[in-house]
Amino acid sequence: MWVFLTLMAAFMQAWRNAFQSRLSREVGVVAVTLARFIFAAPLAGCYLAALYLWQPAPQPQVSSAVIGYVSGAALAQILATALMVRLFKLQNYAVGAGLAKSEALVAAILGMLFFGTQLSLLGWGGVLIGTAAVFLLSNKVSGSLSLGTLGLGLACGTSFALTSLWVREASLALALPFPHSAAWVLLAVILLQCLLLLAYLLLFQPHQLLALWQRWRLTLIISACSCLGSIGWFSAMSLTAVPYVKTLGQVEVFFMMLVSRFFLREPVKRAELLGLVLIALAAILVMWN
Repeated sequence: MWVFLTLMAAFMQAWRNAFQSRLSREVGVVAVTLARFIFAAPLAGCYLAALYLWQPAPQPQVSSAVIGYVSGAALAQILATALMVRLFKLQNYAVGAGLAKSEALVAAILGMLFFGTQLSLLGWGGVLIGTAAVFLLSNKVSGSLSLGTLGLGLACGTSFALTSLWVREASLALALPFPHSAAWVLLAVILLQCLLLLAYLLLFQPHQLLALWQRWRLTLIISACSCLGSIGWFSAMSLTAVPYVKTLGQVEVFFMMLVSRFFLREPVKRAELLGLVLIALAAILVMWN
């Protein structure tokens, strides 16, 4: 089940990133970040309601730990999304999203250090290959990436990794059956993100809200892809450890290549392609752990 959910999430995320990349050419970073969540909130609410109609379950018992995990995940995902949009502005879609995929490597390391996740020697091999792949993407042979861009990508990946780790902890802390626990965490995280971003834009950039409204179809598509992807990620991470989910999720690199080449009409250089393929190889090795 978690393998299927992860593959679904990776596929939807590839398309969400592509549409966000397109929107980032027309509106600001915060507005593009909000586009990921604004219509996803009611969709997540409908999904949770459908789950309870399909299979009744207890209501969640919210503790201070759950509130802390949800708040941390919401803030980290906002930061990660904003950093990824910034990457899109600096590089093309495939390279920007590829750098953001360093999250799998960071999640494995942070998971082992702070969340009790263990990796075998084969798993460590995957981590090292993935690290080499990220550095390959920054190599000057690509002709465009700088150390600053690489640092931005690693910061983005770290923020996404923390999001995933805290989401799993929140889901486990709720002590609800699958998939209700993940659905509650999803709704709580998205609602908090919407409130924070809406408040910021209303106070400091109200014209950006108008810009989103004028592009409501593209915004709705981004939110829908985001919600479906998040359902897959959150559910999969409630079933197994984050490093396994995120490393398998590296199959997104192949979806990214296809979307970048045939939908966005963006060229991908040979060195960049090799780096993305190595990231996928790292995912396979860690999955065999």
